[in-house]
Amino acid sequence: MTIEQLTSGALAAGFSQAGALNPSSINCNPLVRDMCAACAAYGKTWVCPPACGTIEECQERIGRFSTGLIVQTTGQLEDEFDGETTMETMAKHADNVSRYYKELRGNYPGDSMMCLGAGGCNRCNPCTYPGEPCRFPDEQNSSMEAYGMVVAETCKANGIDYYYGKCTITFVSCYLFQ
Repeated sequence: MTIEQLTSGALAAGFSQAGALNPSSINCNPLVRDMCAACAAYGKTWVCPPACGTIEECQERIGRFSTGLIVQTTGQLEDEFDGETTMETMAKHADNVSRYYKELRGNYPGDSMMCLGAGGCNRCNPCTYPGEPCRFPDEQNSSMEAYGMVVAETCKANGIDYYYGKCTITFVSCYLFQ
């Protein structure tokens, strides 16, 4: 698929914005990964650190892909404290990511595609980590931050806005392709 087809498909899938992503622009920063340690999911799921791999392993995985797509879902908040719209926008983004991922799988089977989402996986409660294998390995996606990405920098490096004005919230994910 061309980047134009991927972008138009993403917009049709419900994303607010979508654009080309050059995987070589992605920098896996250990300082971002260090912030993951404060998260309640750290060390408790297959898609979060340390299970998702070292920073070096994440950078190597990203390096296997030749092209990519950044997708965003933006919500309009009533005010800066509008938690309800934030949660609704996050859920909408997660649904968009999952639905488009399944749609893309027909063209990108196996290791020819990887998705990095916004936030960790919450499909199983509790996660089987570390004692049992993941129940849904084909649907796993780590967060961009778990891979050490500064999301705003990745967007900027690829000519995609990150901030859409006061009282907006934007969730960002990406798909990488071979």
